Amino acid sequence: MDNFTSDISGQQFPIEQRIWGASIRQPIFKLIRKEYPGFAKDKCIAASELTRFKEAYITEFLKDESGQLSQLDQQVIQSFKDNKVISAGIDSDVGGATSVGERVADKVAEFGGSWTFIISFLAFLLIWIAFNTYWLNNKGFDPYPFILLNLILSCVAALQAPVIMMSQNRQEAKDRERARNDYMVNLKAELEIRELHEKIDHLIIRKEQELVEVQRDQVEKLGFLLKKMEKIEEAFKNK
Repeated sequence: MDNFTSDISGQQFPIEQRIWGASIRQPIFKLIRKEYPGFAKDKCIAASELTRFKEAYITEFLKDESGQLSQLDQQVIQSFKDNKVISAGIDSDVGGATSVGERVADKVAEFGGSWTFIISFLAFLLIWIAFNTYWLNNKGFDPYPFILLNLILSCVAALQAPVIMMSQNRQEAKDRERARNDYMVNLKAELEIRELHEKIDHLIIRKEQELVEVQRDQVEKLGFLLKKMEKIEEAFKNK
């Protein structure tokens, strides 16, 4: 296996890890020059060594954006370093385990905000009023002005409101968690796109260098053939 020597550490690495300075983005190149002033565009570095400078650049980039690294930024940097997928397990994290009370609150809020509840409640009110007014001739257990009905309505409203607020608070917590995960995924995607651009530039420069080497080899072979032809011509002339 062919190896090359890194110009910043002097260590041997596989040739597949060789990255030329010309293919490194300018901000990362400046970080390398800051630590190794002798590093230039025609020098090379190993991909494993470049990772450390990428992490330093990402850290400085995020600090410049927000002034300091938040916990989310640190998690993104760590996932970028470990090459892990942030979006894995987001749905399970957002959903989480729910208690019986939370499930009941969700069901109450779902039913209380539906047309089924509105129509059913209106039907209940009409039946209650009609039963006490007409069937019992306004002499039943709740005659006009329907004090018992007003008490029931007040109790329902008093109990329903906090239950719906409980469900809304849980939904807001889910929304915050989703927004947090969206931020992390978007930031990771931006960093991955930056790295992808760098890899494409590296591949283009590497292919150009390979073409230059092939052309150089072809020129050397042509020169050798021309010299050989000149010698043959001289030999014919001498005869």
